[in-house]
Amino acid sequence: METVHILMVEDDAAMAAAVMEGLSQEGFAVDRAVDSLEARRYFSDKEYRVVILDRMLPGSLNGIDLARRFRSQRPSCGLLMLTALGTTGDKVDGLEAGADDYLVKPFDFDELLARIRAILRRQDGQSGPRQLQVGSLILDLQTKEARRDGKSIGLTAKEFHLLEYFMRHKGEVLSRTQLAADVWDIHFDTGTNVVDVYINFLRKKIDRDFHTKMLVTHIGQGYQLTEEANPSQAS
Repeated sequence: METVHILMVEDDAAMAAAVMEGLSQEGFAVDRAVDSLEARRYFSDKEYRVVILDRMLPGSLNGIDLARRFRSQRPSCGLLMLTALGTTGDKVDGLEAGADDYLVKPFDFDELLARIRAILRRQDGQSGPRQLQVGSLILDLQTKEARRDGKSIGLTAKEFHLLEYFMRHKGEVLSRTQLAADVWDIHFDTGTNVVDVYINFLRKKIDRDFHTKMLVTHIGQGYQLTEEANPSQAS
């Protein structure tokens, strides 16, 4: 059975330790982030099925901000707010920011566990598409595999997320600033070429061995994934 990875974003060390111990005993693999910056780093580097978010966090972003960012970056990820803020307005704010569920502290561990399992069941039973397709390029969201013209394409975790983002925005010209913010969750720095580097990595994998090039550079504007591009457009 596949191990379910959970990210817990919580600055209360004692409470986090108790929850993580309980979840570990239930077979989950749990990482902990103490603030929004650390949470964004973890989220960018690993595939989590569920993120448990406190609303009040040290740093520049709170749990509501993180929920919006995480939901935009990875729509399929389960988000559970776990917080002391329990008014109806607080709950509405959390759910409208993208949370799948909202649990108020103090709480019973069994209820938290039940809510996590309910999120996982909804994920497993979703009737939405299990794969994305642009032309002959197919991305399987369950197995994390890519294929083009039936040929398997090996992707790193970051390449997978970058390709998923392109495929969800097929036909759109995406700027480097937009890609940096939504895929890497960083503010664009003109001295950083991480976007260009990964575009080149991805282009070699999905375009190099095929006559029709799909990943197009628009000079001064950004990049576009399209079904039908001339070979001269792709560089």
